[in-house]
Amino acid sequence: MSKTEDFLTVSEEQEIVQAIVEAEKDTSGEIRVHIEEHSEKPPLERAQEVFFTLNMQNTKDRNGVLFYVGVADKHFAIIGDEGINKVVDANFWNSTKDIVIDNFKNKNNKDGLVNGIREAGKRLKEFFPYQSDDIDELSNEISKG
Repeated sequence: MSKTEDFLTVSEEQEIVQAIVEAEKDTSGEIRVHIEEHSEKPPLERAQEVFFTLNMQNTKDRNGVLFYVGVADKHFAIIGDEGINKVVDANFWNSTKDIVIDNFKNKNNKDGLVNGIREAGKRLKEFFPYQSDDIDELSNEISKG
């Protein structure tokens, strides 16, 4: 098995998808998780590349969020689209990132992502509350590279 396959079990992946569904009940923001084995690129650069590959920039309010995990390299990045970046302060993602990384350090991969997704949903709710006409614009499934 690859490190990517060992990173999460199938049931843990389902729990992460459920966390995305629940977080998106409170915000019009769109959250995705991408997991891959390795990239030669720095994590933020690779996360931006994946963001555009997944067409996350195509949301109506430009409020997509990507949790990027490079398993073999022990890389993690969280990035938001320009709609988010225009209204939040520069360190907006730090608390969410800290939650994820602290859990990863303790080998709690699923908990890190689930708790980080929940935190992101809470934080996004302030700026992008759920709207009654909100539609789920992006897949909630975990993408893998």
